[in-house]
Amino acid sequence: MAKIRKRSWTTAAGETRIAWACDFADHAGNRQRKQFRTRREADAFRVEIEGQLRTGVYRADADKLTVADVASGFLEHAEGRSKRGERFTRHHLATVKGHVGNYICPDPKRHDGKPRTRAIAFDQGVGSVKLSMLTSRVVGDFRDRLRDAGVSVVTTRKILSTLSAMLAWAVSQDMVAVNAAQGIKVIGRRDEGAKKIVPPAKDALKALIDVADADFKVELIFAAASGVRAGELHALRWKHLDLDAGEATIEARVDAYGDEDVTKTAAGMRTVPLAGALVTMLKEWRLRSRFKKADDLVFPNRRGGYTGQDNMVKRQFLPLFDKLEEKGEGIEHFNWHALRHYAVSTWIEAGLAPKTIQTFAGHSSLQVTMDRYGHMFKSDDHKTAMDLIAKGLM
Repeated sequence: MAKIRKRSWTTAAGETRIAWACDFADHAGNRQRKQFRTRREADAFRVEIEGQLRTGVYRADADKLTVADVASGFLEHAEGRSKRGERFTRHHLATVKGHVGNYICPDPKRHDGKPRTRAIAFDQGVGSVKLSMLTSRVVGDFRDRLRDAGVSVVTTRKILSTLSAMLAWAVSQDMVAVNAAQGIKVIGRRDEGAKKIVPPAKDALKALIDVADADFKVELIFAAASGVRAGELHALRWKHLDLDAGEATIEARVDAYGDEDVTKTAAGMRTVPLAGALVTMLKEWRLRSRFKKADDLVFPNRRGGYTGQDNMVKRQFLPLFDKLEEKGEGIEHFNWHALRHYAVSTWIEAGLAPKTIQTFAGHSSLQVTMDRYGHMFKSDDHKTAMDLIAKGLM
C-alpha cells in the first residue's frame, strides 16, 4: 500500500515549506518516493500507483526515462541487428533513423549544412515525454500534430509504426509495461485514400520497348511479364531460373545499399511461370552475357555486381521517353514500378484467379491484391446479375 505523509522544513532564508510525499514499495520490494506540492496531487498519484502495482504494470524507470532515451537505446539495438544481418537492413535502419530524427525526437541539427529532402519541418515530437506519461491519448495527439503539419496518412502510419516498434523494445527491456502506440489508427480524408492503380497502356509500353537496345529490352520485358519488384529483379541469379520448365523462383531482394536479403515477406518467396517467348529471349541473353554462371546475376552491372536501381532508371529507363519524344511519339511518363502493375493487369485480363494473382505477385494476403487491383476484376456476370435483379422490380 502507498502512504502519504506531510513534510515541512525551513529554508536557509527562514521560510517554512510544506510538501506531500507518497511512499510505496515497488514489485521488487524497493522503497520509492514521489513528492507533490498539494495533498490532492499526492492522493491522485497514490490511487494511480496502487492500481499499477496491483495490475503489475508499474515500472520504476518509466518515471525517469523519456521517449528520447528509448529512441537512443532502440537505435543502438537496431544497428546491432543490422550489422549481424538479423533482418534489419541498412535501408530500413536509415528509414527508422529518419522517423526518429525528423518526427519522433526532432533534432534541429539533423539537417545542418545538408539540403532538406522530402521531410517536412516538424518540431512537435514526443522525445521529452516521460514513459510514465506516454499514454494512448498522448500518442494520438502526436498523430494529430503530424497530420496538422501536412504529413501524409501513409507517412504518419509509418512514423507511428516506428514509435510502436520502439516501445515494444522498451517493453521487452522492462522500461515500460504497455506499448501506448499500439492500435493507434490514422484515418485520412476520403480523397487521401489509395489511388486506383492505372497500369501503362499496352501500346505505350510496346513503344518504349521498341526503342530500347537489345540487352535492356530483355530486362524491360522480363519486368513487365513477371511482375517482380525492382529489388527482386536485381537479386535474380541464373540458378533461380529454370529455363527448361519456364519458371523463375523469387527468393531474394537487394536494397539501395547493395545488401541482399530474403524477400519482403514470406509470401514474396514464390515461383512465377515464364512465357515461352520470354524463355527464348533469356536463353539468347545468357549466351551473349559475360556473366552466365549459375551464381551470376541475370541483370548485373558492367562489373557483374548489383545494378543500382536509381542509376538504371536515370541512365537507361528515362532516356527511352526522350527518344520517343525526339521521334514525335511522346507518351505519358510512368515509373519503373508501373511495370509490375502492368504485369498484374495482364494476369487479370487473362482471367487468372485472384488467389493465383496474389501468389504470382507475392502479396502478403489476398486482401492486399484486391485492395490494389480489385477494380480491374470486371466481368459480364456483374451486368447479368444486375439485369436479373432489375427484372424482379419492373
